[in-house]
Amino acid sequence: MNPAELAGRVDAASRLTGRFVLRSGRVADEYFDKYQFEADPVLLDALAARMAALVPADTEVLAGLEMGGIAVVTALGRHTGLPCAFVRKAAKPYGTARLAEGADVIGRQVLVVEDVVTSGGQIVISTRQLRELGARVDAALCVIDRQEGGTEALSAEGIALRALLTRADLDRPNVTGS
Repeated sequence: MNPAELAGRVDAASRLTGRFVLRSGRVADEYFDKYQFEADPVLLDALAARMAALVPADTEVLAGLEMGGIAVVTALGRHTGLPCAFVRKAAKPYGTARLAEGADVIGRQVLVVEDVVTSGGQIVISTRQLRELGARVDAALCVIDRQEGGTEALSAEGIALRALLTRADLDRPNVTGS
């Protein structure tokens, strides 16, 4: 599947219109429902295959953020062969009580993986937490960058954002049919 076809499939599967409150609190008239492309194993696999080329060469661990980043990081790990960590929004007070489950992140070069980035807020929070654990994080990778300030917010924290698709990719007339 070429990049334009992939963008078209993601757009058709996940773009919703209406009134949506985003994580940042901002109200939007459209929403990319990431669970729609994550729930399609063929589409998710095609996305992960393309994303693998965007993983920095020095990456030792892929860290998927709860909840949408978990499906993406698992598929991406299959294509890269890299171990995965699953990062909670908050450590559970029971069981292992860890913030990051799966692969150990301490002292390792970690790539944060997310599905859709708008403001970058959750990546900033999770990266700070991972760094407190001893992880080295200087990049994040997402399926869709909505191009609404996330890149800039992450850059201010020393995190370079790599995106497979951007809002501009999904807005192209040949993708959406407009």
